[in-house]
Amino acid sequence: MELQNSSKKRNRYIFGVTLVASVGGFLFGFDLVIIAGALPFLETDFQLTPALKGFAVSSAILGAIAGPLFGLWFTDRIGRKKTMMVAAVFFMISTVGCAFAAGIWDFGLWRFMGGVGIGLAMMSSPIYIAELSPPHKRGVLVNVNQLSNVIGINLAVIASYFFSFDGWGWRWMFASQAVPVIFLMIGLLLIPESPRWLAANNRMAEAPKILTKINSPETAKTELATIQHSLGTETGQFGDLLKPGIRRALLIGIIIMIFSQINGVNMMLLYAPSILAEAGVTVGAHAILSSIPVYVFIFICTIAAFGLIKRYSRRALLISSVCLMALAHLVMALNLFQQWPPIFTLIPMLMGTGAFTLGFAPLSWIIVAEIFRNRVRGKALAVVCCFLYASSFITAQFFPVLTHWFTGQFNNAAGVYIIFAIVCTACAVFSWKAVPETKGVGLESMTAFWKRKEKDHRINQ
Repeated sequence: MELQNSSKKRNRYIFGVTLVASVGGFLFGFDLVIIAGALPFLETDFQLTPALKGFAVSSAILGAIAGPLFGLWFTDRIGRKKTMMVAAVFFMISTVGCAFAAGIWDFGLWRFMGGVGIGLAMMSSPIYIAELSPPHKRGVLVNVNQLSNVIGINLAVIASYFFSFDGWGWRWMFASQAVPVIFLMIGLLLIPESPRWLAANNRMAEAPKILTKINSPETAKTELATIQHSLGTETGQFGDLLKPGIRRALLIGIIIMIFSQINGVNMMLLYAPSILAEAGVTVGAHAILSSIPVYVFIFICTIAAFGLIKRYSRRALLISSVCLMALAHLVMALNLFQQWPPIFTLIPMLMGTGAFTLGFAPLSWIIVAEIFRNRVRGKALAVVCCFLYASSFITAQFFPVLTHWFTGQFNNAAGVYIIFAIVCTACAVFSWKAVPETKGVGLESMTAFWKRKEKDHRINQ
C-alpha cells in the first residue's frame, strides 16, 4: 500500500510539473487562433491588403524564428525553467502591446515580441517535459503540451466570439491572453529545474532529489548513473551536431518540423474564420462561431491521441496521419472546384485537422524531443525550431496571397490544396524511408542508437 501511495504521489508530481511547463503550449495555441478571430476586424480597421493580412498573422511567426536563436544560449546557460520564464515575459509584453496597437506596423512589432516568446517556450517546454519524464510515460507526457496547445486554441475561439464586436473588441481578444501568462509566471516559481540540465552543469547535489521525486529511489540512482556516464562521453559543442552520432538525427528533425508547418493544416487553423467567410459564411462573429466545430473536434482528437501514442508505434501513427491529411486536402480541392454549399467546407477541415492532431502534431514534437542526446538537445532543438518557424512564416505569409492568386486565375482556390496534398504525400514517403522508431528508447541511449544507424548506412553503401 505504501509503495502504491508513493507511486501515485510521484505521478501527481510529474503531472503537475508537466501541466505548468505545458502552459507555453497553451499560449502558442491561444496566440495561433486569437489572430484568426481578430483578423476580420483588423482587416477593416487597418485596411489590410492580402499581403498585409499575411503580415498580421506571420509577424508573430517571424519573431518565433528569433526565439530559438536566443534559446541557443538560454536553455543551456540559464536552464530550461528560466528560459520558460523569459518566454513568459515576452508573452506579457506582446499582450499589452497588441491590445493598444495604433496601426498595423506597431501591431506587427508587438506580435513579433510574442513570437519570440513562442519560439523560446516551444523549444524549452518539450525539452523540459521529456527530461523529467520516465521513458515509458514520455510520449504521453510530451503530448500534454499538445493537449494544452489545443485547449488554448479552443479558449481562443471562445474569447474571439465573446469579444467579436466592433470598436475595441479585437483588442480585448489579445488582452485576455494576460490570464494564462500570469498563471505561467506563478507556476514556474513552483517547479524544479530539469535534472539532466542540473547534472550537465555539475549541480549533482540537486539532480538526485528531483529524480527521486519522479522515480523510485532505486530507479533514480540508476538513471543518475546513466546520465553521468552519457555526459562523460559528450562535449556539448555546437560542432557535435555535425558528428556521425547526431548529424542524421538533426537532418531528420529539421525535415519533420518543416513538413509540420508546410502541410497546410496549420493554415486551416490560422485562417479558419476567413476560409469559412470566403466560402460563404458571414464575416465577423458568425464566421468565428462556424469555426468552433473544427476547434472542438481537434480537442477531442487530442484526447484520443493519448491512447494511440501509448498503443501504436511512432512511425505507423505518423505515416497514417499524414496520408489522411493528404486525402483531406484533395477533398477540400474537390469541394472548392465543384462549388459545393459552404457547410461542406467543414468536412475536409475536420478531416485534415483531426488527422493532424491525432498523429503528426504531437509526434513531431515527441520525436524531436527524443532523438537528441543530453548535451546537444538544447542546441539541436534551437536549430530545428528555427527551420520550423521559418517555414511556418513563409507559409502563413504567402497563403492568403496564393489563395488570392488562384481565386483570381481560376475562380477558386482548389489549386492551393492540391499543392498541400502533394506536400503531405512527400512527407509520408520521407517518414516511411527515414524516420526511426523511438518509442521506449531511453534518452541516454540515443548516442549509440544513431552511431549504429550511421554504421549500418555506411555498410549498405
